[in-house]
Amino acid sequence: PPPPPVVVPNLEIPENKPIEKTSSAEKPLNTNNRCTWRNSSPVNTTFEIRQLYETLPFDDIKAGVWTQGFDIKYETSQWTSNNKLKIVLMPHSHCDPGWIHTFEEYFTQATKHIINTVIAILDTNSKYKFVWAEMSFLSLWWDQASPDQRTLLKKLLNNKQLEIVTGGWVMNDEANTHYFAMLDQLIEGHQFIENNLGNISLQSGWANDPFGYSPTMTYLLHGIGMQHMAIQRVHYHIKKSLAKEKKLEFMWQQTWDRTNSTGIFTHVLPFYSYDIPHTCGPDPKVCCQFDFKRLAGTEVSCPWGINPLQITNDNVRERAETLLDQYRKKSQLYQTNVLFVQLGDDFRYGSMDEARKQFENYDRLFNFMNQQPDWHVDAQFGTLSDYFEKLLHEKPQTQFPSYMGDFFTYADRADHYWSGYYTSRAFFKRMDRVVESYLRASEILFSMANAKMLEQKTTSKFPKDNLFTVLVKARRNLGVFQHHDGIAGTAKDHVVNDYGLKLEIAIKSAQNVMEHSAAYLLYQNDYSADNDSLLSNMHLQSFESLPRRKLITLDSQAQAIKVVYLYNPTDQRRIQIVKILLSTYQVFVTSNNQPIDSCQIDPKWTGKKSNMMA
Repeated sequence: PPPPPVVVPNLEIPENKPIEKTSSAEKPLNTNNRCTWRNSSPVNTTFEIRQLYETLPFDDIKAGVWTQGFDIKYETSQWTSNNKLKIVLMPHSHCDPGWIHTFEEYFTQATKHIINTVIAILDTNSKYKFVWAEMSFLSLWWDQASPDQRTLLKKLLNNKQLEIVTGGWVMNDEANTHYFAMLDQLIEGHQFIENNLGNISLQSGWANDPFGYSPTMTYLLHGIGMQHMAIQRVHYHIKKSLAKEKKLEFMWQQTWDRTNSTGIFTHVLPFYSYDIPHTCGPDPKVCCQFDFKRLAGTEVSCPWGINPLQITNDNVRERAETLLDQYRKKSQLYQTNVLFVQLGDDFRYGSMDEARKQFENYDRLFNFMNQQPDWHVDAQFGTLSDYFEKLLHEKPQTQFPSYMGDFFTYADRADHYWSGYYTSRAFFKRMDRVVESYLRASEILFSMANAKMLEQKTTSKFPKDNLFTVLVKARRNLGVFQHHDGIAGTAKDHVVNDYGLKLEIAIKSAQNVMEHSAAYLLYQNDYSADNDSLLSNMHLQSFESLPRRKLITLDSQAQAIKVVYLYNPTDQRRIQIVKILLSTYQVFVTSNNQPIDSCQIDPKWTGKKSNMMA
């Protein structure tokens, strides 16, 4: 007879699908205590992704200037002197650690100059604000910065003109990454901050470019102390639906958390992109006129044919009214009168000329807006945390909706679904997991060796500091690959090869740490850092090749003994086949001086016409 069905407790099934009943013969023996099927999540939220998808029409009706949205109207009477529209403008520069150029190329060509520019322009006016996300770039900058530049950076962080958002080594992908690497790159970024910038409290997460979002990342951010976050790349139909009901801000909760103790307050940017034409309001043709890098005579212009104008006393009223109209329309998509607007794009603020154009023109616009008593506006530069502080002061987060689920698969328009990167460049996706396993194994052995050295309380030959430097390099190489153009496979070919080289170095670095750590644990007093007494069994010739086992050479004429140590880095017993490559088949295997019967010798052909090895 067929086996009884497996009963899974609390399994979620769509409410519109009936549950098939089993016959009495198929029921579990203990029917009094059998688990029941759950028709809905045990977590009580305002909406969840499954329910939301079931209601979406997935049509493509053109909606005027906001192509993927709808027409927005407002009444100026909504705002009064006691109920002003509070605008927080957040300047930022999105810097990819590898995409069209490699990580190091981007630093040399762009990012180094961006950070220099940002700290210089912020120092000219205490009202100016900025946010920075990628610690990988900040680390490179820090290593070559002058003492005065380092001091200035710390000053701007302390007076909250400059805010570090998320603080990860990169802005990681959230679809292909394993949670180990997601957490590891967060730790590496925060370690850099603590070791170089001091005890800085990070409050807000910023993820404007990953191609979809996972609740795993929100859980990790909550775990490291983040209180709120902002995201951009969400399916345009979801954005439209949430915007209509003013649910673009919500508490993002975990599906399994009945106590709602792991939620994080989340803001969704409503429009097509995070660039300036798509952030001030629904009409990109208008918003582009306030991207002052595109002023006449510069290398970039607005694709809609109307370029920005320098703000003067003659045009400031008309320009301010035009911009405020977009701000007011955008504010209709949210529940409060606190409005979040971003001012940036990829690799922006690369020169003082560009920075002055942006900051000084917006400063003139904001000064004029704030001086008009009948406009009821309070506009200012701010950081991401500045925005959330103002928002939650006006309305507590307990009064916002709650959400459960993820934001996959992402689509930005029509049928443009961003799903190919789930499987593209699978060789490097697998290599990422291999690096993770090597890195974790090396960290465990290194920690054990370090603990043994401290326990002995004697001067040791164990090169702890040198090996830790090697370990950090491996972590950072793995971390930079978690970037949303790295493991996703969306970078240019030569950039992907550069990532591959970094992963190769990480594997070899981890092997080096394991070899020395294991040798110290085994030999201790007889250990020498210059003695290659222990070597890893696997050898990676290059990142483009598969790893190969090292050949163990034995003298078939003498009774030579070779010792092989097996290392299980997990916390569980494992049973698996272990293969080693020998130069002769005239061998036998022992363990603790006792022969092992469960072994087998097979031929290994080294080539089509060559001799065989065991």
